[in-house]
Amino acid sequence: MDERPFSRLTTGRPADSRPADRRPPAGHPVAAPPIARRLPGLLLGLVAFGLGIALMVQADLGLGPWEVLHQGLARWSGLEIGTVSILLGLPILLLWWPLGERPGIGTLLNVVIIGAATNVGIGLVPIQHELPGQALMMVAGVVVIGIGSGLYLGADLGPGPRDGLMTGLHHRFGWSIRRARTAIELSALGLGFLFGGTVGLGTVVFAFGIGPIVGWALPIFDQTGRVVRRRDLRILEESPGTLGE
Repeated sequence: MDERPFSRLTTGRPADSRPADRRPPAGHPVAAPPIARRLPGLLLGLVAFGLGIALMVQADLGLGPWEVLHQGLARWSGLEIGTVSILLGLPILLLWWPLGERPGIGTLLNVVIIGAATNVGIGLVPIQHELPGQALMMVAGVVVIGIGSGLYLGADLGPGPRDGLMTGLHHRFGWSIRRARTAIELSALGLGFLFGGTVGLGTVVFAFGIGPIVGWALPIFDQTGRVVRRRDLRILEESPGTLGE
């Protein structure tokens, strides 16, 4: 007896037909997991980011552009570098409003937690005076910052205040992401250097190393692929055929 008609009645399709592919098509938005599931990754990533900065500070071989500025202002003002990071993050957030950007919970936590973790880390990690120890600690700092970035970006709960400034310039004035990022970070680096921030080998390693590390870490922590997909589309729009930041 041919059972195919019965199969059609019970399943709504012929018995030899294949089940439909339930995966969303390319470019289809993927629903984000609940905030409660993403919040631990965000918090862990922000703490790791701050500790990575502390490692680079104590290595004393140079910092990333924004941390050069924070360190320079800290030396000028007598405040801790993490405290300067927090205080500077607040006026940067105010610049978001005319640029049309809006903060998320991750943005607000970013301002406070990274700075606080940096201060705590500097208090716990001894400063290095010998080149091998300095180099090892500097590289470890860049790696930890990259992994921390992957964690908090993967949580997708809002960009950091400085990243939001970059995307705000992109959306408001039509600047490319690369142009906005370059202009902002070179300005931070130059001003920080004038205030006495440390520019050196660590600055170069950070500039060339942080992008590939984040590019490796983000897909691990972005379980739905939402953030990676957005980043890939932006990269293609900005620089067709180019991979990386």
